[in-house]
Amino acid sequence: MKLESAELERVATFFRAFSEPTRLSLLQEMKDGGRTVGELVDVLPTTQANVSKQLKILHEAGLIDRVKEGTSVRYSICEPVVLELCRIACDKLNRDALPRKLTF
Repeated sequence: MKLESAELERVATFFRAFSEPTRLSLLQEMKDGGRTVGELVDVLPTTQANVSKQLKILHEAGLIDRVKEGTSVRYSICEPVVLELCRIACDKLNRDALPRKLTF
């Protein structure tokens, strides 16, 4: 079955969520559980504004959830396919013989 152009655009939008290194770093940091913006800023070499911007994109793509906890918001991966897609991408790159084995 061929997808219509609107459906193909939805697929492309979904994959665009994975196309920015900071977003991948955020997903990697959340793979073992939820994190607040402050926790993510502490471990990533970027600004709070950029972390918030990238989290918004991931949330709008339906890849992460956010739950308010007092004055903080905890973000976590809500779609299991996220980790599977990252694993598939790392496996492919490893097969292409990168000098360092990639894992997600």
